[in-house]
Amino acid sequence: MPSPPPWSGVRSDRIRLADPAVALWVLFGLTLVRLAVAALVPLSPDETYYWLWSRHLQPGYYDDAPLIAVWIRAGTALLGASPLGIRFFSPLGAALGSILLWRAGEDLFPGRNAGILAGALFNFTLVLGAGAVITTPDTPLLLFWTATIAAVARVVATGDERWWLAAGLCAGLALESKYTALLLIASIGIWLLVTAEGRRMLTRWPAWVGLVLAFLTFLPVLIWNALNGWASFAKQGGRMLHWDLASAVHHLLGLIFGQIGLVTPLIAIVMAVGVVRAVTNGNARSTLPLLTVLIPVAIFVEHSLSGRVEANWPAILYPGAALCAAGCATEMTRRWLLPSIALGGALTAIVYLQAIAAPFPLPPRADPTALQLAGWPHLARSAAKLAAANGAGFVASPDYTVASELAHALRGRETVLGFGTRWRYFRLPPAVTGSPGLLVLPPDRGRPDAGEFRSVKRIATLSRRRKGMIVKRYAIYRVIPKPGTIGAVLERRQ
Repeated sequence: MPSPPPWSGVRSDRIRLADPAVALWVLFGLTLVRLAVAALVPLSPDETYYWLWSRHLQPGYYDDAPLIAVWIRAGTALLGASPLGIRFFSPLGAALGSILLWRAGEDLFPGRNAGILAGALFNFTLVLGAGAVITTPDTPLLLFWTATIAAVARVVATGDERWWLAAGLCAGLALESKYTALLLIASIGIWLLVTAEGRRMLTRWPAWVGLVLAFLTFLPVLIWNALNGWASFAKQGGRMLHWDLASAVHHLLGLIFGQIGLVTPLIAIVMAVGVVRAVTNGNARSTLPLLTVLIPVAIFVEHSLSGRVEANWPAILYPGAALCAAGCATEMTRRWLLPSIALGGALTAIVYLQAIAAPFPLPPRADPTALQLAGWPHLARSAAKLAAANGAGFVASPDYTVASELAHALRGRETVLGFGTRWRYFRLPPAVTGSPGLLVLPPDRGRPDAGEFRSVKRIATLSRRRKGMIVKRYAIYRVIPKPGTIGAVLERRQ
């Protein structure tokens, strides 16, 4: 009779998660669930903003790197501008990234089932559970971040340094996804310097050619920024130009406890133990994923001295942390894997249900799914009706998230304008001036800028709602823009 797999407390005839075939079927099932959720959950403002990017492809944008626009454009070419079309490649990218994480675990820690353990841990975090459905730049970033680690792990496992070329290409695509991929390149560079194996590789050409490939892949973004006053570099770099020491402890505690919630508590403990053991064992192979955790952690802790670390930013930590847990805390990871994925899966399912159907009567201010997702189409339709009743030729907002949601919800049925400097970096028709329109303002924006409008009159208040509860109110103004007002046509009535 064959011996059971080394899963403490788990009978092999009850569950065989260490079996690759079982793992693949679980991943296939998760991907189907994520595709279904992607089709049912309303679009968030960031997603509609990136959808606007996808309609106007260019080598760079004001806010960040451009790959997310291509990502969404590919999905909408297949399935239209529906939620599933915009998100189609996110569940598929998460599945591919899971397989690459699996491969990296087997290459770095052979004979330990580390790949399956790492993939299981990562897939049942809320970070990936949400990131595999909601499409943001973090989605392709996580795929190519993991692909880069997997390519370097192939170099380590096989000695075939041609894999550095794949690593360089993937690192360049990670940079094309989000600028924080610089931390990955820095982590790999430090690994090359601090390990004897890495230093030997630096004496040969493949690693250097890989670095050149990463640079060439990213070159269009550099050129776009050079031609546009380094706009997106200045925007992202400007986040770290001031200190807020009075709030530093608050920001740091928010970072720590927020990430424990997003990773889910048991998986967070297992990953933390794995990282600590990777620090103490000094093994060159564990040093690679370890550095992809420690270098970003140092940057995020430093950033907490100047402001809040957004919840999604540390998502890049967790492929490396999962590898550390699977390779360096193997027995603990096996012992805690089933409880960890059960809790992570349950929390993810609750978030999915709340986003789709809101079965839990939370107040909107305490429900991120309501604040981000609820009531946008109703707000847009109500604004369009008011525009028709007040002789307004367009609907607009100076808030890019509101303008993006209006453009998506009213596509083809209403002219939608965006006001603000960010739109000057798009190749879009200039905003209509001299004719009346409606301006939709969230409550934190105050009154319209009198310097931009010849006429301003508040005519109504509209709201986003979920199941009768008001999520947020919006002030509606009838305005006539002055000539030269900065803005662009985001959507035109057909």
